[in-house]
Amino acid sequence: MFDYLFFDLDGTLTDPATGITNSFIYAYKYFGMEIPDYKTLCSYIGPPLLETFKNSFGFSEEKAKKGVKIYREYFANKGLFENSVYEGIPCLLENLLKNGKKLVVATSKPEIYSVQILKHFDLSKYFLYICGSNEDESRSKKDEVIKYALEKCRISDNSKVLMIGDRMHDIKGAKLNNIKSCGVLFGYGSKEELVNEGADFIAKDVNELQKICLS
Repeated sequence: MFDYLFFDLDGTLTDPATGITNSFIYAYKYFGMEIPDYKTLCSYIGPPLLETFKNSFGFSEEKAKKGVKIYREYFANKGLFENSVYEGIPCLLENLLKNGKKLVVATSKPEIYSVQILKHFDLSKYFLYICGSNEDESRSKKDEVIKYALEKCRISDNSKVLMIGDRMHDIKGAKLNNIKSCGVLFGYGSKEELVNEGADFIAKDVNELQKICLS
C-alpha cells in the first residue's frame, strides 16, 4: 500500500525525554519560574518549541523567541544526546528497507539537530532524507515539514505515503497534506488524542507498526 514512510523523530524513533525536559528546566530557571512536574514537562515533547513557549508558558511572540534561544543553550551542548533509541527501531527500519520501502524523517526539530542525533545513533543510514525545521523556527509546523519532505521526494501520488508519529500534530499535519497517518502508542501522545485527531492506524508497539507499514 505505501511506498514512502515518513517518521517523526521525538517519541517515535527515539525517546528524547531526558534531554528535552532538562532543556525546559534550564529555561524555567532562567526566567525564574516554578518548575512543573515531570508529566507536564513530557507533554511538551512533540510540538514546535515556539508554540510551546507561547501556549504553555503564556509568553508573547518576542519572549517565546527568547525562550527558544535559552532552551537551545542547554539542548545544543548537552540535551541533544540525552536521548535513546526505542527498542526494535533499528530492526524495523532494516526490515522496511529490505521490503523496498523508502524511509524519510519528518520532524519539527531543527534539521541540523535531527541529522546530528540520527548520525550519533547510527540511524541516518536508513533514511533517504532527514527533513526538519529551520533554526529560526520557520517551517516548524508539522504540515510544513511534511510538505517539504513530499517536495524533496518529488512525490506525485500522496496515497503512497504514510506519516508515522506519536502526537496529534503528526496526524493533523498528514491530513493537511492529504496523506494517511499512523499514531504510535510508545511515544508521548495518548491514544485518545491520536484517535480524536483522526489517525488512520494506531500501533501499540514496534511489531504492530511493522505489520501496518508492510500491509
